[in-house]
Amino acid sequence: MAGTKVKILVPGNHLMAGLLGQRDELLRVIEGAFGDVRIAVRGNEISIDGEGAERVGALFEELIILLESGQGLDAVQVNRTIDMMHDDVRPSEVLTSELLRSSRGRAVRPKTGGQKQYADAIASNIVTIGIGPAGTGKSYLAVALAVQALQARQVNRIILTRPAVEAGERLGFLPGDLMAKVDPYLRPLYDALHDLLESDGAQRLIDRGAVEVAPLAFMRGRTLNNSFIILDEAQNTSPEQMKMFLTRIGFGSKAVITGDITQIDVPGGRSGLVGLEAVLSGVPDLAFVHLGQRDVVRHRIVADIVAAYERRAPTDGSP
Repeated sequence: MAGTKVKILVPGNHLMAGLLGQRDELLRVIEGAFGDVRIAVRGNEISIDGEGAERVGALFEELIILLESGQGLDAVQVNRTIDMMHDDVRPSEVLTSELLRSSRGRAVRPKTGGQKQYADAIASNIVTIGIGPAGTGKSYLAVALAVQALQARQVNRIILTRPAVEAGERLGFLPGDLMAKVDPYLRPLYDALHDLLESDGAQRLIDRGAVEVAPLAFMRGRTLNNSFIILDEAQNTSPEQMKMFLTRIGFGSKAVITGDITQIDVPGGRSGLVGLEAVLSGVPDLAFVHLGQRDVVRHRIVADIVAAYERRAPTDGSP
């Protein structure tokens, strides 16, 4: 069967340079990902020939939209864009969606199709459970959307919590008073908050009670109204703790639960996150979002490590 031919006219030399990369680095990334096409460049015209020509043409058009929106391209960004095209997701809809501007003026955006699905689920549901490996932005995006909701006065406060269980350690063995003991467990949430608001802004919110950071045990007996609540590292809750947390949610509140079921440290391995989807399936205003290898936005080696574990897990049942 004859291959398809597609031509793309790039509007402007400055876009052409950004599209192809230094010494055509980005062009080679695209050629490597689509081995069944031939790409020729003459001036501002890109000619694509082969069975996958239409998909590659659509990819170039998406990349042009990103460049026109002011975003720069590199090999990592182009690879993520290619992954989204393979999943029939429009990269321009994902990568131009702004969730928040940090105190430094930096735009916080989803970087993958899975992250966009996760952010959309948080926006449209009362409870969102994000499950996925390290590096997929589960906690960071949840904190960003919590800050956005607080700034928009959709909620009165942000509550950040996680179980104080980590690799067999117990609070009593750590030095200092209670807050000094729990600080190492809550540090990742602090870090995300400080990155978005800078240290002074985050501390002011904590001092006036607009942001509360506490271990999960402090949630018992409370009803949390008009709050954006984030339960991080939920794989280390017990089933009883998970039920306790879910029943704390009050009027005007939104909750995000994040966890990685391959990183369970809870004693006895009885995780409140495992099997939760079967229990809560069909509950209105509650969504589960599963993030995976393609949603890892840390160093590329992290995605490769996650992929290696995902290949191994089905064969021997180990995490």
